[in-house]
Amino acid sequence: MINIEIKSWCRITNTKVLLNGEELEIPLRENTSWLTNIYKSQKIDYPKYFKMDTLSKAGFLASEIIMRSLNIDPLEPKPKWSIISMNSSSSLETDKNYQQTIQDTNNYFPSPSVFVYTLANIVTGEIAIRNKIMGETLFFVHKDFSPHHLYQYSIDALSNDSIENLLCGWVEDGDNNIDVLMFALKKNTKVNNFNIENIKTIY
Repeated sequence: MINIEIKSWCRITNTKVLLNGEELEIPLRENTSWLTNIYKSQKIDYPKYFKMDTLSKAGFLASEIIMRSLNIDPLEPKPKWSIISMNSSSSLETDKNYQQTIQDTNNYFPSPSVFVYTLANIVTGEIAIRNKIMGETLFFVHKDFSPHHLYQYSIDALSNDSIENLLCGWVEDGDNNIDVLMFALKKNTKVNNFNIENIKTIY
C-alpha cells in the first residue's frame, strides 16, 4: 500500500471557505455572487473565470486556493499531476440553463458558451488548463458524497508510476447549493494521513 499525504485541502460551501481547517475571510460586495466574492478576495487574475459555469467556478476556486497555499506556479507544466472529481448532479444546473435557450421555438437562441459546460468533466479540464496539469482528468457521478469511492479512486490514480500528485474531491452546485471539498495529495512520503475517516472528518 502506498503512503499518501494530504498536502492541502479546501472546503467551499454557500457560507464559508476553509483552507486546511482555517476559515478565510471573504468580504462581501454588493451585486456580486458568493463565488465571485471569493475570487476577488483572493485577488485572482484569470479573466476566463467569468465565462465559466457555476460548477467550474466552484472547482476552479478550490483548486486555486489549494495551489496558492502550496506556492505552486500555474505556468509550470505538471506531467506528474492528475485530477479526479465527483458529484451527484453532473452538469444539471447548466443543462437547465441551456434548455431554456432551446425550449421555445419562437425564441430559439442556443448558446455555444453555455452548451460547452453541459459536461461535468469540463470543470477538471478548466483546472488542468489553468495549472498545466498533463496527467489524466476524470469526473465521476455518484448518488451521494462517498468518502470510500473518493479514497479508492485516489489510491488507484496514485498507484500509477507516472503520477506523483493528485487534485481530487467533490464539486457540487446542485439546486444552487455549493458543496466543494478538494484535496491536493502526494504519494511516497513518510506521512500517510489520507484515509476514509479523515475524509469524513474534514467533510
